[in-house]
Amino acid sequence: MRVSVFLLLSFVLLQSCMKSESVDLVVFNARVYSLDESNTVHQAMAIRDGKIIEMGPDRQILNKYQYDRSIDAEGKEIYPGFIDAHGHLMSYAELLLGVNLIGCTSYEEILERISSYQESSNRKVIMGSGWDQSLWAGEGELPNNSLLSKRFPNIPICLYRIDGHSALVNDAFIRLLGEFDPKIKGGEVPFLNGRPSGMFIDGALSILEPHLPEFSSEEMKTQLKEIQKELFQYGVTGVHEAGIDFDELNLLQDLVGSGELKLNIYAMLNPTKENRLFALDYGPYRYKNLSIRSFKAYVDGALGSRGALMKKDYSDKAGFKGLCLTSPEELAELADFCLETGYQLNSHGIGDSAIAIILDMCSTVYPRRPDHRFRVEHAQIVDLNDINKFADYAVLPSVQPTHATTDQRWAVSKLGIDRMEGAYAYKTLKEQLGMIALGTDFPVEYVNPFYTIHSAVNRKNSKGIPKNGFLPSESLTIDETLKGMTFWAAFAAFQEGSLGTLESGKQATFVVLNSPLNKDSDFMDNFAWKTVIDGVIVHSLE
Repeated sequence: MRVSVFLLLSFVLLQSCMKSESVDLVVFNARVYSLDESNTVHQAMAIRDGKIIEMGPDRQILNKYQYDRSIDAEGKEIYPGFIDAHGHLMSYAELLLGVNLIGCTSYEEILERISSYQESSNRKVIMGSGWDQSLWAGEGELPNNSLLSKRFPNIPICLYRIDGHSALVNDAFIRLLGEFDPKIKGGEVPFLNGRPSGMFIDGALSILEPHLPEFSSEEMKTQLKEIQKELFQYGVTGVHEAGIDFDELNLLQDLVGSGELKLNIYAMLNPTKENRLFALDYGPYRYKNLSIRSFKAYVDGALGSRGALMKKDYSDKAGFKGLCLTSPEELAELADFCLETGYQLNSHGIGDSAIAIILDMCSTVYPRRPDHRFRVEHAQIVDLNDINKFADYAVLPSVQPTHATTDQRWAVSKLGIDRMEGAYAYKTLKEQLGMIALGTDFPVEYVNPFYTIHSAVNRKNSKGIPKNGFLPSESLTIDETLKGMTFWAAFAAFQEGSLGTLESGKQATFVVLNSPLNKDSDFMDNFAWKTVIDGVIVHSLE
């Protein structure tokens, strides 16, 4: 009996001595999908100083390391933290501070929401966003402001369409503008009965901006922190912020510096004078969890407001091909600036003509810097004669799968059946370079990454529409979709060395899903049980 006790004590002491390494956190009893090249699945991870030290079976990790904190994952699935490769934090914050018009099913509902908003906010100028006329029964055309002006004759109101590329303003707001030239480069101001209809499209939005209400930095910071909470609840740990001005850059720096914004942010700068000077002064910039080494170019507008630049006329508007917001010459100059400063150029291209302009620019960039990683944001309608140029010139497509399942209601009416072959062609685009970055374009679409997965794989919205999928031959596999939301998105931001997979030496940034990832054709929502950034739990249901 004494021998048995002695052997047991010896074994315990031996095990204690074997645990010679200390770590901060051990995660065990899990199914850790590393998404590495072999798609390895592990049971446990050891984490120190925010990085993964080792992965392996439970027994190996638990016996090898001493640790102060642990997570028993209760058999749940773990994936690298989801990265939204194209979102708009600032626009989302402004939407929440103004009148939220997302989901309005009629013009009248818009008016009611404005009334409710004004009762509580009492603003001198009202700004709202999120309306989509394609959701209104019997509607499809862009509206005019007659009802808006009749209901609100005295207070100026500006309401952005959900894509952010057009706005409806009332007569009171138009009076603020004074005399203006309706012929604007890259923009359109439709007239009705000899006067502005109230719609301002793409380049014409610049006329409105000086008269918009300004939200305070504290108001914006509060909303950004609330948005962060929402993202963490879904396991989204990183966002590629698609276009910011200099004052917004300062706002992000403040929040990151204070530790209040823990989200990994890869910001694209709008090509303003101040932002160009920033790039010249700092070059590729890193401040804690904020990275800046790209510019955003807007080559055309959105398809829903017919601003996307097409090679041929819109099927529902003869003689009109959309709007060019950045000329080929201006785009080439910006590309040169990016190459000089070590920055990436991410160009908004929705229509086939806009995408052709971007690809032609990249044809001159590739010989000078093969690993430029310039991106086409959206890449919605591609001429099949141009699609191989993504591979020829190493251009990365950055797309939003939920756009396909939203736009399917009306895309054919604007494009005609012939152009659908190169529309929302995510599978074909992925095959060019073997990768594709995936995002949501929030707040144009919802931040929910499980909508992205369902749309990419099943080509249906969350309600299962359309029944047989929209252009189903262009669907991605579940593995491709997960890569597009993790490693390929990280690669598209020069961050593949630290993010996007769960491997030794990389950042311990991951999501523990509450339920197993749904791989069925019917949509099933999900959320994060825990979200971890650099080994720190930033969201937990417990």
